Amino acid sequence: MFKKVKLLGVLVAAIIFAISATVDAAPNWNTGTIQVTGMGVSNPALARTSAHASMMARRAAVADAYRQLAEAVQGVQVDAETTVEQMMLTSDIVKTRVSAVIRGARIVDEGELAGGGYSVTMEIPLFGGAGGLAETVIERPTYVEPIPMPAPDYRPPVDYTPPTIPDYQPPTRSSGNYTGLVVDCRGLGTLNPVMSPVIKDESGAKIYGHKNLDYDRIIREGMATYAQDMSQASRAGSNPLIVRAVRLDDLNANPVLSMEDSNMVLYENKSSHFLEDIAVVFLY
Repeated sequence: MFKKVKLLGVLVAAIIFAISATVDAAPNWNTGTIQVTGMGVSNPALARTSAHASMMARRAAVADAYRQLAEAVQGVQVDAETTVEQMMLTSDIVKTRVSAVIRGARIVDEGELAGGGYSVTMEIPLFGGAGGLAETVIERPTYVEPIPMPAPDYRPPVDYTPPTIPDYQPPTRSSGNYTGLVVDCRGLGTLNPVMSPVIKDESGAKIYGHKNLDYDRIIREGMATYAQDMSQASRAGSNPLIVRAVRLDDLNANPVLSMEDSNMVLYENKSSHFLEDIAVVFLY
């Protein structure tokens, strides 16, 4: 019994000596991960040897990383109105599954710090199937809704000129056979990245959402990449259809397209199926 109490005391001391840090970790929506770095030092009054001190510091750093991950995960937006924390408060099942995702975090880097102490960098995937956060918080639809069709009287422009994007030269083929969709949301305020975004037209109708897609695929790959420029837009392929959002709705989470652009996206998707292929990128 004495040994158990002593071991518990060492563990608590190690955790207390974790270096306090404000959690500012945010999801990397381009890589689809959350990464944090925990740091810790040993309690000199309890460390018997330098090796023991290093072990205590490492334990403290791991505990600090888990704490940061837990706080960072709770702040992730699932959709425009719901965070992971809100889902955990209303569902014990979600809470248990999210806790399991955090416990399954992998160590991507670690080492002793100059002057003492230890750092441990840990990471969890937002997507990726089993072990990813998406599977715990995105509901599997009971029915896959088909991607909407364009208006019956819609006719595509003869020679579509995409929006100008600095340092990007679109392919010479200006229309047809598109490999993906790029929605430029810049200049409309700060786009709020979410795990389950929606694209709407100006009437409010949804033209793209997780209920239109293969659930297992979006859990593995996510619904879109959030990029700052076209160099990060490889998900949309070599010949993307580029449109510019007219505004952001739903707490700045969901881009809205003009009726003309919405119809063009749906018209081109009939032959290229880039929406079903989740080849979508948001520039923000």
